[in-house]
This record gives sequence, structure tokens and C-alpha cells, in this order.
Amino acid sequence: MRYLTAGESHGEALCGILEGVPAGLELDANKINAELKRRQSGYGRGARMRIESDTAHFFAGVRGGKTTGAPIAFLIENRDFENWTDVMSPFGAVSDRRAVTKVRPGHADFVGCIKYGFDDARNVLERASARETAARTVIGAICKQLLQRLGILIGSHVVSIGDVPNANAHTVYSAAELIENADKNEVRCMNEEAAERMKKRIDRAKKDGDSLGGKIEVVISGVPAGIGSYVQGDRRLDGILAGACMSVQAIKAVEIGRYADGAIAGTDAPDAVYPNGESYKRENNRACGIEGGMSNGEDICIRAVMKPIPTTARGVDTVDIKTGKAARSENERSDVCAVPAAAVVLENAAAFALADEILKTVGGDTASEAERAVKLLREKAVSTVRGV
Repeated sequence: MRYLTAGESHGEALCGILEGVPAGLELDANKINAELKRRQSGYGRGARMRIESDTAHFFAGVRGGKTTGAPIAFLIENRDFENWTDVMSPFGAVSDRRAVTKVRPGHADFVGCIKYGFDDARNVLERASARETAARTVIGAICKQLLQRLGILIGSHVVSIGDVPNANAHTVYSAAELIENADKNEVRCMNEEAAERMKKRIDRAKKDGDSLGGKIEVVISGVPAGIGSYVQGDRRLDGILAGACMSVQAIKAVEIGRYADGAIAGTDAPDAVYPNGESYKRENNRACGIEGGMSNGEDICIRAVMKPIPTTARGVDTVDIKTGKAARSENERSDVCAVPAAAVVLENAAAFALADEILKTVGGDTASEAERAVKLLREKAVSTVRGV
């Protein structure tokens, strides 16, 4: 599969094209729009989320609620565009009412102006904005429905916000448990007491004119063994998933496998395999579902760190590229904390990457063909243990 997205943060719309989805997959538009709503939610979001009410409008590749095998195309209107028509007009004179010359360190502003020769960072930040992830969320939501057809679920939760950890940070959850419970509070934390402390920490950051990052865990349950490959570096599933997650704005670290501190001994690190009737079992999942670049049949767990959003009410020391003088960075409308929303985006980024790799492994021009092939792949793992 492959996709493209287009559109600016305050332009008329975002759009996307997703190619390679098998024919005959039933799509539920309500579930796709529910993913967009989840992305807009979360304690600490800014005023933009009160303006937009994202809905995906499909106009190609879907007929009668089923995919046709043709490229899927969709639009997400930006309701705030009506307040920006003079600034973001594709043709005609463009107002400099919202020109950005006091570039914001930590964003793409300054380097983007250097790369593309702009004297107004508005051209950069409109496309570099995390608003683009609304389109990627739609793409991931389509892939989630394909994965669900194949018996695979994806969930997420917030492990920490700022210096406030989840008291259950080391508890291992299935994707089904996260889907059922993580959205029950505004920070998507699996511990209510920790959730309240996170909200208070966000309130303090807002009062101080600051912002907060945090840590997220995405869990994927039901992936059959053998997705990905060890034969080339670019085919390793952990690298593919990590790359998909790192491509999301503000994500700065990705961990797969519970080895992050490097303190575990080699004899304790492997997930031992035991006979289990005519199949096999494991008692641990320290590898988080991936060995040698391939899924091993256990839950895949991805942990990612989101940096604090660099736009703050207080601003940061910078330079005004118009005058060359010292300045404080522009205060674009932004979030105090977008970690809960980023967790939803990461679910959908991982969904596309995984669905693509599964289709590369099993093929299938139709959803039914892919479903049968995944079933055979699951059976293959059991027959290998029995020597069949």
C-alpha cells in the first residue's frame, strides 16, 4: 500500500489518497469519524479543537460501503479556513496579516525557510503542522478495519505526561483492554488517580505559559508470526513500525522490547518457548512481539516519547528573519499538551505500516483472500512446532 496527504493547517481542506487496500473490505464511516474525534480529544488541547469537528468525506475507491480495490480518496474540511481566506488563498494577492518572521525554534520554521528560500515561515508551518495527522488518522482508521477483519486489534494508553508517571506504567495490557478502558478519562491513562495528577500538571503548565510532552504505549494484539523479515534491514518489522511512529510530529524516541535501560542480563532477556499441547507458549514478552525483525505471534508493544510542543505562550529566544535582530518566537495557537491525541495518531500510523507489511507477506486482491492467507499463516506456526 501507499498513501499521500496534502493540505495546510489553515487551508481549505486536508486530503488523502490511499492505494492498495484489497477490494471487498466493508468500511464503517462512523468508525473512521470516531477515530478523528478521538484524535481531537484529550486534556490540554487548544482552541482549534473547539472550532473543528473533523469528518472524512470519501469520493473515490468506496462503493456501497465496500472498497473497490481502486485508490481511496477523501477530504477533511478545515472549518477555520473562513477566517484565513485572505492569508491562505491559493491564487491572488496574499495578505501578510499572519506572516511569521520570528521563527520558532524546535519547529520546522527556520530550517524550512532556509531550505525553500522563504521569507515568511507561514509557508513552512502550515504544512509541517500536526494538523496533517488528521489525514493520516483517516488512512490508519481504514487500515484498522482491514486489520480487524484479519483478527488484529490496536490500542494505546498514556504512560506519563511531563514528570507525572502512570502508577500502572509497568502493567502489561492487551489491545482489547486498552480499547475498552483508555478513553474513559481525558488523558487516556489506565490509572484514574494518576490521570488526575496529570491533569493538574497540565493546568500548571498552562498557567506558566509552558507545554508538556510524555510517553505513550501502543499495543497490537493478534499479529500472526512471520510478518517482516530478517533478510534485509529495510524489511525488519521493528524498523518499519519505529519509522512510522517517528514520522509523527514531535515523536523523538521509539522503543520496541523491554530493554531500554540495558540492565537486563542476556540469560534473562529471551522469551523462552515451551511446548503447549500441539502448539507452544511463552511466559514472557520482553521482546514485545518481534524477534529478528519478524512478528513472533505475541502482542507487539511500541513505546514512544513525545517532546513538549515548542510553541509556548512565553515564547523562546530567536531571530527575526526579516530584520536580522533578536526577538521572541511567534505565539501560534497551539496545545499545552497533545500526548493523549498523539497516542491515537500513533495507533493509526502503526496500523498503516502493519497492514502494508501483512499484505506484502500474504498478498490478496480481495479482503477475503487476505483473510484466508492470514489464517494459513497462523496454522503454519503450529505445524512448524509439530514438524508437519
